[in-house]
Amino acid sequence: MEHRIDSSQFEASEIDAILEIVRRKKPALVDPEGHRTELPEPLFKMLIHIVEQMKQGRAIVMMPEDETFTTQAAANFLGVSRQHLVDLLEDGNIPYHKVGSHRRVYFRDLKEYAGNRDANRRKTMDELFDEVNKAGKYESDYTGDER
Repeated sequence: MEHRIDSSQFEASEIDAILEIVRRKKPALVDPEGHRTELPEPLFKMLIHIVEQMKQGRAIVMMPEDETFTTQAAANFLGVSRQHLVDLLEDGNIPYHKVGSHRRVYFRDLKEYAGNRDANRRKTMDELFDEVNKAGKYESDYTGDER
């Protein structure tokens, strides 16, 4: 896959050297004639993020937000069955469009749905914890010392 960078393709020392450079000084691009162009701030921040993720051993996949997913790929991304995803689409929970008779979903819409779903889960768990705590049913043996 041409848009994937696997951290295992690099020596740890190479990643460390790149991190040292980008953390010390804002890198620039230099063309064959020697003209220097500093990276714009958003690109610079993205570069730092990519290199930090690689240092943690993660692979990086670059994808435009308007990339389209098949229903199976979208279901895989969300960690649900294909049929559940189709139900979400048909119920209007996630926008989609058709290419011929096939449904397609934009990556940006999947990210938005996943973010909202996760926020709702956190909110529900917080509310549940508050109810349990108010009822006096929560006792913590946690001392902060996990050895």
